[in-house]
Amino acid sequence: MSGRSLPNRRSYAAPGGRPASPAPGGRPDRPDRPTRPGLASSGHCALRARSARLAPLATMAALIVLVSWCGPAGASLSRASTGSAGKIEAVGAENQYADVISQVGGRYVSVQSVINNPNADPHSFEASTSVAEEVSRAQLVVQNGLGYDAFMGKIEASSPNAKRQVLVVQDLLKVPSSAFNPHLWYDPGTMPKVAQAVAVALAKLEPSRSAYFKANAKRFDDSLKPWLSAIARFKAHYRGIPVAVTEPVGDYLLQAMGVRVLTPKSLQLAVMNGTDPSPQDISTQDHLISSRQVRLVVYNAQVTNNLTGTFLANAKKAGVPVVAVYETMPTPGYDYQTWMVAEVRAIQKAVLNKVSTLRF
Repeated sequence: MSGRSLPNRRSYAAPGGRPASPAPGGRPDRPDRPTRPGLASSGHCALRARSARLAPLATMAALIVLVSWCGPAGASLSRASTGSAGKIEAVGAENQYADVISQVGGRYVSVQSVINNPNADPHSFEASTSVAEEVSRAQLVVQNGLGYDAFMGKIEASSPNAKRQVLVVQDLLKVPSSAFNPHLWYDPGTMPKVAQAVAVALAKLEPSRSAYFKANAKRFDDSLKPWLSAIARFKAHYRGIPVAVTEPVGDYLLQAMGVRVLTPKSLQLAVMNGTDPSPQDISTQDHLISSRQVRLVVYNAQVTNNLTGTFLANAKKAGVPVVAVYETMPTPGYDYQTWMVAEVRAIQKAVLNKVSTLRF
């Protein structure tokens, strides 16, 4: 395993080991991780709270989580809707959840996201004091759970607010803490429940707007129909096709599309958790790709290393297309719905036409 060490990350409580995904290229500050050209480095990296540690500050109100940041300086919150006077203050720990809050809350909600940079390493980030301050003011917070954004709980605990409602998606879905895959937003059943819960939470804060929030949640659900239809069409024609992945970021979507992920779960977990996969798992993955036993390789475009880069190089050599997935909603140009539709279309192009999609 020499020369294939992975970044240090905090492991999830799940059976086996998890992987992280690769992409060709390298960041100036992290040579084994690529930069997507044309995207700004402002905002937070998408996070899996693996190496998160609480930083001691002078006051509890300024308590924040400090981990290595993959941008030029301290991260700042990104606002999904501008202007907050008289509006409900809300925070989405990840920008895909902030997007749903914004769509449901509409003009009555001011939303900020903590993790929002699709150009950054999603496993670490540095939160500025503005993050803690914004969370302390927030009346509604939506976070993923499953240890993915554990730093949020620490910030919330440091700034108690009896009026603040916190929605943990893991709890909404009743997902056990031992779940293999924390990337819940790729499950087609996740965001409708999030939208409904957001509408209920906002209605508690602004009862007179209850009908407005409920209607927006219904509109959001309806807007997912093109995505769900695309999934159903793909599944009807290509159920059971074999694919490889570098880690389980997009596994919920792949499962919904009816494909078979042949990559060992132990390799997926090892890469995701930043540990060394076993030589046997690496050999299995290499053989799946080089012998064209899989129709495509799905990889995490935000987190790469030498090992996953080798998998991608092998795929290119074997003529196996690759498709990028993200832990953070690509911006600008996407909302949650269009992002998910784009992912399905990219997978379909890979299967039908052997076309790779390396970025969105």
